[in-house]
This record gives sequence, C-alpha cells and structure tokens, in this order.
Amino acid sequence: MKKNFISNSSESIRMFKSGFLESLSKVSFYVPLIVYIPVIVYLCWLSLVQNHMNILSFIGYLACGLFIWSFTEYVMHRYVFHFYPTSSWGKKIHFIFHGVHHDYPNDAKRLVMPPSASIPLALAFYFLFDYLLPDNTNYAFFIGFIGGYLFYDMTHYALHHANFKSGFWKKLKHHHMLHHYSDSTKGYGVSSDFWDKILGSNFLKK
Repeated sequence: MKKNFISNSSESIRMFKSGFLESLSKVSFYVPLIVYIPVIVYLCWLSLVQNHMNILSFIGYLACGLFIWSFTEYVMHRYVFHFYPTSSWGKKIHFIFHGVHHDYPNDAKRLVMPPSASIPLALAFYFLFDYLLPDNTNYAFFIGFIGGYLFYDMTHYALHHANFKSGFWKKLKHHHMLHHYSDSTKGYGVSSDFWDKILGSNFLKK
C-alpha cells in the first residue's frame, strides 16, 4: 500500500481525546519484560516443580510454543495488522492498531504492544492452547510462546533504535526497514524472515 506520509522523526501523534485511553496506547519498551518475565518464571515452577514434567518434554513443548509463536507473529502481521478496511470505523481501528506505527515508525512509545492489548491476547491464546493441548503441557508450551512474543517485541524496538554494524541483526534490520520504506506488502517477519521465505513474501534479492 502506498503511503502518503511517513515521519522520520521521533515525534508522536495523539490518537485519543481521552487522556486515559491515550496513556494506554503508549508504553516504554521494557514494560512487557516487567509484565511477562514473572509469568514465565511462574509457569516454569508449575511445569517443573508442581507437575514434575521431565526436562526433555519441557524443552520439547517449549520449542513447539516458540515455533507456533513465530508463525502467529507472521500471520497476525500479514493478515490482521495489514488488513485494510474500507469503512471509516475500520480505517480508524486499523490506524490505532498498526497504521500509526507505519506513519510514525520512530515513535519509541509505540514500538512494543501495550499491556492493554497484549494481556487480553495472551489470555485468549493461553486458554485456546490449554483446551487443545494434553493436560499440564500448556505451561511449558506457553513459556515458549510468550518468550517468542517478548523476543519479537524487544527485537522490534531494537530494529528501530539500534545501529547494527554487521551480521544477522544488520540483515534483519534491513529486512524490516524495507517493509517500512520500500514495500509494506512484503517482509512481514520481524524477529525472523523465515516465514517470508517459506510463504513468498520475502524481498527479491538483486
């Protein structure tokens, strides 16, 4: 989708008349760590201490959760965040959820998902997986899933604010900047370009 405006400064824009709602739309990058690391620690205790899950099963379910997160990240970015409604209300909702980030990509307070959005989503995914998975396995699985989410959020912040000189991180930053400044219909992976390569949304190499 062509963009008419992209701010290259660190400026922000007010989205809500309500000061309370406006405050919920902004968050410092470290807040998800404060919210979810204690959850991960508690889930580790439930899995390994309370339910005595063996370490190989624990690692296996954790790895599965991480893998499923990577696919969820891609699907949500491609099909939810980049779904463009035609109604005026739909356009407003899209702008709140993701359009504002494309217009103001360097706004440091809108680079990670605020708890007002991430907590309801996390709970929905937790109960979905708890329903689908065998008894007492969701703890380990969700550690991988929520750990993948934290890696995604921290990576997203770093890609916009860190100056990588070489290697994997420089390549990943280039991938994400192409998504912002060249073609937003490609490069949906943030923490990895794996699914872009698999599903045909990667940038062509020149």
